[in-house]
Amino acid sequence: MNKKYGIIEIGSNNTKTHIYEDTEMIYDKTTTIEFKKNYKNNGSISNTDLEKLYKEISKALEYTENIHIYGCSIFRNISDIELEQINDTLKDKFNLIIEVVSQEEEATLTAMGCYQNIDYDGPLCIFIGGGGSIELIFVKNKEIFGRKFYNFGVVDITSKYPELKEDIPKVTFDEVTEYVNSLIGNLEYKANAIVLTGGDHLYWFNNALYQVDNNTLYKSNRQKYMIQTEKIDIYDHDMMVSSLEKIRNRSDNPTWFDGSRAMRIIANLITHKIGADVVIPTNINMEDGLKDRFKN
Repeated sequence: MNKKYGIIEIGSNNTKTHIYEDTEMIYDKTTTIEFKKNYKNNGSISNTDLEKLYKEISKALEYTENIHIYGCSIFRNISDIELEQINDTLKDKFNLIIEVVSQEEEATLTAMGCYQNIDYDGPLCIFIGGGGSIELIFVKNKEIFGRKFYNFGVVDITSKYPELKEDIPKVTFDEVTEYVNSLIGNLEYKANAIVLTGGDHLYWFNNALYQVDNNTLYKSNRQKYMIQTEKIDIYDHDMMVSSLEKIRNRSDNPTWFDGSRAMRIIANLITHKIGADVVIPTNINMEDGLKDRFKN
């Protein structure tokens, strides 16, 4: 008999729902729910945001009752009492609860989804970008040799520079980069390539019409593409003087692009700080590591 199961990963800015039948994904949905931004405004998780989450859970339950919900980033920061209240409601409505995942576990699972099935012996930096946190895992020969965790993310950058969400911002690439650099500080690890995970980084490049090349470092169905750093520098400076509205209009989730420039600036700076020549954009996330857990 085929086994169906669902994974809902709740981030600070995006909630990802995937349903599997055995190893085949049969439902794939990313919904922008701005939990962190609204939490900062309200001092608690917004009821409106929770209602949006309930709709995603209801849709997932149309496929299977075997649903696993994981809370990241902002859910690590709310009080135990607030989490308990949310879970009491979820249990009443759906007989489900949110399992909060630590920053280290989220990073480790995501990194496993990148390196465990590839044949590459050079040093890689696995960048896990989110709305409320950034994690870096450094791997060589399938062994982790470094970790760096940061308690800021895209939402923090767009809160300081809200004009990054506008069609063409007045703030400059260098100004935002200087601020992000002050948050990152020293970064002692180096890597030949940086793998972008934690969100759908290909969604940005595809809708922005920026060309990507085939990955020639190694073969992977989940990591098919790469971009030379010198080329991505051109793209990242171009995005600050090009219309964001045109990019939004090409997409099926316009709100997703609120954080797109901030994410690119963070990733660009880290790419240079670690000396990476190649950027590998993916839509790999924590779920890719979780799938192996379910298999076992």
